[in-house]
Amino acid sequence: MEFKDYYKILGLERDASQDEIKRAYRKLARKYHPDVSSEADAEARFKEVNEAYEVLKDPEKRAAYDQLGKNWQAGQDFRPPPDWDAGFEFSGGGFTEADARHFSDFFESLFGTGGPFGRHARYERGRGGGLRGEDHHARILISLEDAYQGASRRIQLQTPVMDAQGRPAVKPRSLDVRIPRGITAGQQIRLAGQGGGGMGGGPAGDLYLEIEFEPHPLYQIEGRDLYLTLPVTPWEAALGARVEVPTLAGRVNLTLPAGSQSGKKLRLKGKGLPGKPPGDQYVVLRIVNPPLDAGRARELYQRLAQEIPFNPRQQLEDYQGAA
Repeated sequence: MEFKDYYKILGLERDASQDEIKRAYRKLARKYHPDVSSEADAEARFKEVNEAYEVLKDPEKRAAYDQLGKNWQAGQDFRPPPDWDAGFEFSGGGFTEADARHFSDFFESLFGTGGPFGRHARYERGRGGGLRGEDHHARILISLEDAYQGASRRIQLQTPVMDAQGRPAVKPRSLDVRIPRGITAGQQIRLAGQGGGGMGGGPAGDLYLEIEFEPHPLYQIEGRDLYLTLPVTPWEAALGARVEVPTLAGRVNLTLPAGSQSGKKLRLKGKGLPGKPPGDQYVVLRIVNPPLDAGRARELYQRLAQEIPFNPRQQLEDYQGAA
């Protein structure tokens, strides 16, 4: 997927004002509109111009794009970094004149209609006649340990604002947040009254924090279940053993059945994230051979090769012979 330089598409510098962006769009939209343009690639250019304008006219999308794209050049192979928008607060202005379904994969990967940037702002009339403020949304990263235990944390958000020259800027703000015990990725924490301000005396909107987990050095997470890869020696796998295994609640003893193979999955019931019911922890075995730099280890392996006739590829050879 190629990185798209939306400023270059509209013929603008990155510090262009919102008025300059609007003028550039109108000029190019007239030039490439398929109904009037004689350019051979008019339809493709018209879609490209519309996509660039959809991002740059919206202060929130533009601020997020600026933050992500300052180190990329047009045409470079691009994949958005995981959780690139974490900590970025937005109101979900949705899409306007353009049809987002016709935009590129690049646009979809950043601002797809299923994500927070694709939500439409909602205004509700308050009891006193004023308009309730917009709800805001942000994705935050928390540790797996905080989700397991529950915690109180101060988080940092970046809120898009417009400066005096009509250009987007980012204003930081800090909030104290209570992380419920057992919360999972994708769930939301609602902070009442922390969204956009109301109008005409209406109440403020709410802020919804969508939970994602920071990468963990030990665990992979699926819902409430945890997956841990456990290195074991060949003799532990072959003969069976009792080994210590880390869990979020502390270390526990686990019995390895004799004859275990790499990839075998053992379950520690209830050792995942808390809940009703709680998740489980799955231990996936990975057989690790010792280094052969010691002469004794090499000698023992040579004895095994001589004394234990075993061909792990027999099934493959039988299949090839039958073919």
